[in-house]
Amino acid sequence: MSDATAPRILSLGAGVQSTTLLLLSAEGRLPRLDAAIFADTRWESQEVYDHLDRLEREVAVPAGIPILRASTGDIRQDALDPAARYAQMPLYVRGTGGGEGMLRRACTAEYKLKALKQLVREILGYPYPQRIPAGLYVEQWIGISLDEASRAVGLVNEVSYMRSEFPLLFLPGGAGPTHLGWTRKDCERYLESQGFGSTPKSACIGCPYTSNARWRRMRDERPADWAEAVAFDERIRNGYARSIASGKPLHGEAFLHRSRVPLAQAPIDRVTRGEWAARQSDLFDELADEEQEERGCSPWACRGEDDG
Repeated sequence: MSDATAPRILSLGAGVQSTTLLLLSAEGRLPRLDAAIFADTRWESQEVYDHLDRLEREVAVPAGIPILRASTGDIRQDALDPAARYAQMPLYVRGTGGGEGMLRRACTAEYKLKALKQLVREILGYPYPQRIPAGLYVEQWIGISLDEASRAVGLVNEVSYMRSEFPLLFLPGGAGPTHLGWTRKDCERYLESQGFGSTPKSACIGCPYTSNARWRRMRDERPADWAEAVAFDERIRNGYARSIASGKPLHGEAFLHRSRVPLAQAPIDRVTRGEWAARQSDLFDELADEEQEERGCSPWACRGEDDG
C-alpha cells in the first residue's frame, strides 16, 4: 500500500491534543482522517464519554469521520474478578517489611494499545493472528504537542503496520519537515475558539497516576466517581482478586494514592509542586514541561507520575 492510499487514522485519547487534531481535520486545516479510534478501558468518567458523544455528533459525523471505540475489557471489573485475566495498574505498594515501591504498569499495553492494534488490523483486513503483508499499514496520528515533543521519541513505527505521524509537530504530506509548532496552550486556545474549551482529561477513574488536583475535583465535583475510586482502593489492598484467589496475595498493601494510605484518608488537599507549576504556567501563559499538572492518559503517551 502506498503512502497515498494508506488509511489515515487518529489515536483519539479524547484529551486536548487529540481532540484538536480531530477538529483541525474536520475543518480541513489538516488532511482528512479516515477514522478516529478511542481505546476504551470502560472506566472513564462520564464527562469523557459525554465529550466523545459530542465530538461524534457535532464534528465527526458531519465531516464523515467515523469514531470507532475499541476495547479489550473492563479494567475495573477485571481487577476485582478472581476468574478474569487482568493487566495490573501501577499501584503504590508498602511492603510487609516497610519498604515502598510500585507494581509494574501493564494496563496501558493491555487495555489501550492492544485494543487499538486489534482494530487497526481489522481495518487493514488482517485480524489477529493473520500475518499482515509487508508494506501494508495505516498512517496513525498521535496528539503530541510541541512542548512535549520528547514523548514522540520511540513511538515512530512502533509496529510495522502503524506508521506514526505527529501533526502538531509536523504537517503530514508537507514538503519536508514543515512544523505546525502547536503547544498545548495553542491547542487549548483553538478548542476554546471552537466551543470545546471544557475538553476533559481522559484517564481511568482509579488511575494511580492521578494528581492531587484531579482527586480533589473528583471528590468535590463528581462524588459518584470518588465513591467508586475509594471503594476500589479498599478492595485492592491485598492485591488483585485473581492473585488472591490463586493463593498469591501481595506481600504488603497496595494503594491508589502515592502517600500509601487509604484514598479516603489521603492528603489530596496538599498542593503539589506540579500543581504550583501549572498555576504559574497559567499565570505566565507558558508551560512548565514535566512540572505541570497531570494531563490524562493517551494510548501512546501515558504521562505517568509527572506532577511531583
